[in-house]
Amino acid sequence: MNYRTALLIGAATLIAACGTAQPTTLGPELQTIDQTQFQALVANGDRPTVVNVWASWCIPCRSEAPLLREAHRTFADRVSFVGVAVSDNQNDARAFISEFGITFDNYFDELRAIPGSLGRVGVPITFFFAADGTLVSAHSGVIDERTLAVNIDELLAR
Repeated sequence: MNYRTALLIGAATLIAACGTAQPTTLGPELQTIDQTQFQALVANGDRPTVVNVWASWCIPCRSEAPLLREAHRTFADRVSFVGVAVSDNQNDARAFISEFGITFDNYFDELRAIPGSLGRVGVPITFFFAADGTLVSAHSGVIDERTLAVNIDELLAR
């Protein structure tokens, strides 16, 4: 793992944990995404992509949301971040995004077609895609700083 990456994510997470709560103003409805649209999204970018599959009712998803938010803030110029809300409803998903101050793009997949097409079930799941859309790795369960940093380093080294 790149020491600098781990240090940046760790510092950003610590700073975020000391912040104040975000107001819960709902943003616009999340666009529904299907498998074809998703494949185009991860394959047509100019950067690698981290995709986090989550649900507002998922306690582990809530614990990792600040880490993903800060990783996005740190690496947004080199890595795309995308969220996919599954088995949820629009209002709760939008409230989750607002509560955690998430600014990267999020999509709605009520029927879990995206993780299912990638052979995964449950939440949270984090997928790591190369810039050409090739799935490099996936992590089921809560992602920690080290695992996120190692996977981002691998994407950036490709």
